[in-house]
Amino acid sequence: MDTLDRTAAAPPAAPPAGRRAWIALGVLLLPLLLVSMDVSVLYFAVPFISQDLHPSSTQQLWIFDIYGFVLAGLLITMGALGDRIGRRRLLLTGALAFGAASTLAAYADSAATLIGARAVLGVAGATLMPSTLGLIRNLFPDSKQRAKAIAVWTAVTSGGIAVGPVLSGLLLEHFWWGSVFLINLPAMLMLLVLGPVLVPETPRHRDGRFDLPSALLSLAAILPLVYGIKELAQDGPHPVPLIAMLVGLLVGALFVRRQRRHPHALIDLTLVRARGFSGAVGLNLLAMFGLVGIAIFVTQYLQLVLGLSTLSAALWSVLPSLAVGAVAPLVMVLGQRLGRAPVVAGGFGLMALGFAGLGLLSPHSPLWLLLTVAVCYASGAVGVMSQVSEVVMAAAPVERAGTAASLLESGSELGGALGMALLGSLGTALYRAQVPGELPAGLPAAVAGPARDSLGGADAVVGRLPEGLGRAVLVAAREAFTGGLQGAAIAAAVLMALGAVLAVPLLRGVGTPGSAAVGNQD
Repeated sequence: MDTLDRTAAAPPAAPPAGRRAWIALGVLLLPLLLVSMDVSVLYFAVPFISQDLHPSSTQQLWIFDIYGFVLAGLLITMGALGDRIGRRRLLLTGALAFGAASTLAAYADSAATLIGARAVLGVAGATLMPSTLGLIRNLFPDSKQRAKAIAVWTAVTSGGIAVGPVLSGLLLEHFWWGSVFLINLPAMLMLLVLGPVLVPETPRHRDGRFDLPSALLSLAAILPLVYGIKELAQDGPHPVPLIAMLVGLLVGALFVRRQRRHPHALIDLTLVRARGFSGAVGLNLLAMFGLVGIAIFVTQYLQLVLGLSTLSAALWSVLPSLAVGAVAPLVMVLGQRLGRAPVVAGGFGLMALGFAGLGLLSPHSPLWLLLTVAVCYASGAVGVMSQVSEVVMAAAPVERAGTAASLLESGSELGGALGMALLGSLGTALYRAQVPGELPAGLPAAVAGPARDSLGGADAVVGRLPEGLGRAVLVAAREAFTGGLQGAAIAAAVLMALGAVLAVPLLRGVGTPGSAAVGNQD
């Protein structure tokens, strides 16, 4: 009798999604690819923009950074807004704004106009990223299909960042710099045409009025925090970024306090307390910490140590992304058979192994060795991120999926910024400690200063020296840079090994075979 009662009480299995849902997923992946590409698409365009618009050094930094700052600051607000007005409506509004801002950026006639257009792109991007992941929650109620869709979503997000510089380089070979923005228009137009037909609207959460003060507090917390972390990575410890980070943390504390007390808060804290949710967000942050923090070293190693051109380095960087695309389906199958915790722990283990491999590099290592270890840690990263994304989305009620997605994405942005700051600072400190003893004696101050500061500085000034002396300076700088890379990679490997250990208790019983996925039932 007890068995019959339990059987009767069990929720019915969710119906599988049909072909229409998979076509809709393809439509959703187009804006996702472009939003992730826009983080890196300007890498090659900056010299051309400088020739046309003549930005100051400060304006040039803002042309790069304003997009990421605004995107990170508005993710939580846009995720909650999508839950209220409908995620498809927010997605289409964001696509229209993204297309308009791309056109404005392409034809900008001043640096200030381009900075403003990039800021609007950040606002629009903040609507698109949580909306696409939240809509996947609605399109695929069946947990197995949703896991496959999220694995694809994760691979596209990672691939877009790698493809951005390559696409930028290819476009700039044939067109003017504005083309790197106009490439967004066909995809956004396709989304605006096909989205209303293929993508269903989501249930709307209308619990009281929208909490605008919380939205402003979240923006005021994240913007100075991300700004401070990035400035710390670029210029080292000094008062401005430290004060910015302190302000961000204090405002963040006020934001959390309001969420606990306000009856219609922006974030439902019961969602954060759902089984596995907070652990999954934290593990995702840790994976992004390692992945983004190491990326800057790998890019410089390809160009300044191995001597590849910028476009060649970008093309080789795509190879790990192709491997990620092949690994994603395997990760999905393993997650369903073994459960989330073992796969996430294994993913962190692969990342640790890959980063440890980076720690073995020397200035004379072959390219294939770097690519092999990059494939290793990139494959581990997709294992972690796809599984924790599924945990987060399964934990969220359908009407709160946008908020859940925005919290996950905010953690990714914060983890990446922390990785660049902390691992970058470690590598720089090791370089500066090692290089003075490696440089030839008697260098002019105009050469010794930049060479002691960074490998890029050394590369920029060696042309002023006789060929033999310049080569000696470059060899010393490359040795010191590789030492910094090794130290940062070993530190990242240790943290990823810690992630492998933490994954088991944090995700224990979440999504294990034969159990409910987590928190909410489908």
